[in-house]
Amino acid sequence: MSLSEPSISRRPDGAAFVIALVLAAIAGVIIWQTSNMRVPPIQARVGPTVFPYVIAAGLILLSIGTAVSALRGAFPAREPVRYGPILWIAGGLVAQMLLIGWAGFAVGTAVLFAFVAKGFGRGPLWMTLPIGFVLAFSIWFVFSRGLQLSLPMGPIERLVP
Repeated sequence: MSLSEPSISRRPDGAAFVIALVLAAIAGVIIWQTSNMRVPPIQARVGPTVFPYVIAAGLILLSIGTAVSALRGAFPAREPVRYGPILWIAGGLVAQMLLIGWAGFAVGTAVLFAFVAKGFGRGPLWMTLPIGFVLAFSIWFVFSRGLQLSLPMGPIERLVP
């Protein structure tokens, strides 16, 4: 930009400030919770607290960078909010929470997969639901039978010996 051109000033981005504040708050919670961990003396130097502190430091750096960009007004203009996809995704989360207890992991997660795919504009539900079921059932099988972890079982999962 030359000296003869007028300076175009954009006002600070309020939404970016909120994002920076949320990042800093998450970093603060991580630091607080990590500092309250009981660590054996043998693990005091390099132990289970190292990576949470590294992640918190990264979040603080992201927070500072976001705040600086917000002050400069350097964020691109946002598209208008479309509520349809948001409602599909939120509906999928609610459906999974309601289904996972009695229908099982595979069915609840398949519904979540199909609703999120619909929210992102991918395929009809009759096509994405079976794909989601195959993926979710495979994940359930690997975790439940292969790794011996406990995932919610429904009628379909109980059929597997």
